[in-house]
Amino acid sequence: MREKKRILIVEDDTDINRLIAAILGRQGYETVSAFSGTEALLRLEQEEFRMVILDLMLPGMDGELLLAHMRGKMQKGIPVLVLSARASLADKVQLLMSGADDYMTKPFEPEELAARVYSCLRRANSAENSPSAKREYCHKNLILYPDSRRVTVKGQELTLTPHEYEILLLLVQSPEKVYSRETLYEQVWKGGYYGEDNTVNVHVSNLRKKIAAVDAEEEYIKTVWGIGFKMA
Repeated sequence: MREKKRILIVEDDTDINRLIAAILGRQGYETVSAFSGTEALLRLEQEEFRMVILDLMLPGMDGELLLAHMRGKMQKGIPVLVLSARASLADKVQLLMSGADDYMTKPFEPEELAARVYSCLRRANSAENSPSAKREYCHKNLILYPDSRRVTVKGQELTLTPHEYEILLLLVQSPEKVYSRETLYEQVWKGGYYGEDNTVNVHVSNLRKKIAAVDAEEEYIKTVWGIGFKMA
């Protein structure tokens, strides 16, 4: 059975959000709704999506800031279709230059929205399947595909948060290298490490649990006491 593509709809107007979900549902997509920028950010940190449809005027965190966060700290490469009432050429140019993949103005025609979503996903899929996207990192029964941000263990795909994925990518790229907690924090969270933060330990623990749920017989991430972590 073909896996449905999950799309996050970030729109605070309930009626418009439901309308978009209905349009995409008829096209066979699975949708998840968020009604504020902060709710969308939380979902993006905890779940995986193939695409985001993004309004700009949002409570909590506006759409432009959320887009900047996705393209910056979160390093999210998934396509983003901005759907906004702001129709000026300057707004469109600014958003496209800031990382949006497409821009539509409200009101919109359902057929055009469906076509643009299909086009964005097709371009993303072509990029994932290009020759340069065939790179992969293998370790025991684990395979990481960096261009599509997929991780499988024994052929089963893991559902990782963006931060869990980034930690695993660093470790598997240099399996003999020991990464300190400070280094992992600075490279994954793009900020200073203050010594007492338990964030890295929690994310590594969650990574181990997700991998062990599929392959409990092998050890994948080793703790080097007093230093940090490396691939086992």
